[in-house]
Amino acid sequence: HEGNNIADTRAQDPPSGEKYSCEYGSRKFYALCGFGGVLSCGLTHTAVVPLDLVKCCMQVDPQKYKGIFNGFSVTLKEDGFCGLAKGWAPTFIGYSLQGLCKFGFYEVFKVLYSNMLGEENAYLWRTSLYLAASASAEFFADIALAPMEAAKVRIQTQPGFSNTLRDAAPKMYKEEGLKAFYKGVAPLWMRQIPYTMMKFACFERTVANSVVSVLNKEKGSSVWKGLLARIIMIGTLTALQWFIYDSVKVYFRLPRPPPPEMPVSEEEAWVHSVDK
Repeated sequence: HEGNNIADTRAQDPPSGEKYSCEYGSRKFYALCGFGGVLSCGLTHTAVVPLDLVKCCMQVDPQKYKGIFNGFSVTLKEDGFCGLAKGWAPTFIGYSLQGLCKFGFYEVFKVLYSNMLGEENAYLWRTSLYLAASASAEFFADIALAPMEAAKVRIQTQPGFSNTLRDAAPKMYKEEGLKAFYKGVAPLWMRQIPYTMMKFACFERTVANSVVSVLNKEKGSSVWKGLLARIIMIGTLTALQWFIYDSVKVYFRLPRPPPPEMPVSEEEAWVHSVDK
């Protein structure tokens, strides 16, 4: 299976008869996928900044912020409505960069690993392919996110430190140097890589098999402060991200890879076993 075959076989006319705007696997394709990631992650995470703020405060000071509604109430009382937007700038910048790498590199690694495996193995190991491609993409995405995530956390959870990114970033650099922006990258990898692997693999298999995914309900104890807020936030974010990302693909008429099909050798073996 040669590298160019994927782009050649998948850059077909869409059902509507309109031409695709680019070839699958081309630079323009990857660039537009990255742009879709910028919008899907940057906009959604910025939209839920108030909930993220309350979640972080509950984790840092559970005695003061006793719950979601109490957290909103305390924040409004102390800082007003503007207080709910603390950290919006690093959130927007950081998660836009993360989305660029997450979705853009995912498509790159998916094609790269497919070509390395060959057509038959890419089909047989398709779930592992999705997991490997998404993990590789998230590794770089978290490196891009880490500096802004570090600044956001300082702004949201350290009273009196700073209320804006332009003040927080120089202060962090002055106090700790570059390590202030990257010392949280390992926890990010531990949190984001498994989540992204499941997110992309489940989405790909759900689309391919046309099945309805099951939402697992979780209950938290007093130890896991902010868990409910995070469940609400991540569930909302994930749904909105796929909606925005797919809308970008439709708007720019990006080619879609066909669903994975059983290789001829496997199909013949299956038919032969059925005949027996």
